Amino acid sequence: MIFRNRTLVASLLLFGLLASLSNVAPTNAQASADELYLTENAKKPGVIIRPSGLQIKVIRRGKGSFPNESSVVRVNYEGRLIDGTKFDSSYDRGEPSEFEVIRVIDGWQEALLMMQIGSEWELVIPSKLAYQEIGAGDVVPPGATLIFRVELLAIVRQ
Repeated sequence: MIFRNRTLVASLLLFGLLASLSNVAPTNAQASADELYLTENAKKPGVIIRPSGLQIKVIRRGKGSFPNESSVVRVNYEGRLIDGTKFDSSYDRGEPSEFEVIRVIDGWQEALLMMQIGSEWELVIPSKLAYQEIGAGDVVPPGATLIFRVELLAIVRQ
C-alpha cells in the first residue's frame, strides 16, 4: 500500500511507537517498584525468605494439622498490592472462603502446605508465584507482587 500523505504516515508511526512505549513503561516501573519492595521487606524483623522468593511473616502460630495439596481449606484473607490497594478480602465479605490447595496461586500453595490450623501469616508473593505477567482482570496488574494476610481456620477435606 502506498501512502500519499507523509504527515499522516509519520503521525501514525509516532502514535504506534508512543502506544507501544506506554505499554512497556508501566511494566518496567512496576517491576522496579516490586523489586524494591521485596528487598526492603526482606530486611524487616521476623520475615522468612523461602528459596522460591516467597516472604513469610508469622503473626500467629497454629497448633492443628497441616493441609496437603488435595485438601480443601477454610481461610480468612485480605489481598493488597504493594501500594496498599486492597483487591480482595474475605473479611469484607463477612465470611471465610474455601479453596482446594492445588487450585490457588503458587505462593499460597507453598504457604498453606506449611501452615497449621490456627496459623495467621503475612505473605509477600512475588509475581512469579502469583499471576505473573498475566495479572488478574482489572484488580491485579501484570507483574504485581501481592501481599496477603492469611488465617488458616480449618481443613474442610483432607
